[in-house]
Amino acid sequence: MLTASDAHSADVNVISWNKKEPRFLVSGGDDGAVKIWDLRQFGGNSNAAIATFKQHTAPVTTVEWHPEEATVFASGGADDQIAQWDLSVEIDQEEEPGDKELADLPPQLLFIHQGQSDVKELHWHPQIPGVLISTAHSGFNVFRTISV
Repeated sequence: MLTASDAHSADVNVISWNKKEPRFLVSGGDDGAVKIWDLRQFGGNSNAAIATFKQHTAPVTTVEWHPEEATVFASGGADDQIAQWDLSVEIDQEEEPGDKELADLPPQLLFIHQGQSDVKELHWHPQIPGVLISTAHSGFNVFRTISV
């Protein structure tokens, strides 16, 4: 049995297996953090997340890996945001510094959707790339993020 007893600094709300790379999990918690876990890293004293993203400012209530792209997932939360992420994107050290307001955003963050109140659930369309459906206190949305 694998255990991450201190996975988040508050309750863990959601978790999702990566269907293309089953050794990876994504979790979301009340701390607003989204964490990526590699099951190969568990054991002994090392069970730390391999990546942590703190874009959400309220509890994360939903996460889901893309059905076809192993490095892409989406997260949503009580901060009324849905974010699309791509773990294959890295920082370009040679790139000129751009907009200072964007400097604090992780390069893996591809897309943010706002406009729903208290996001509860999201799912990728199984056949149309980049299409998400999300439910919230204010209803549901079906929208295309970007082509992935």
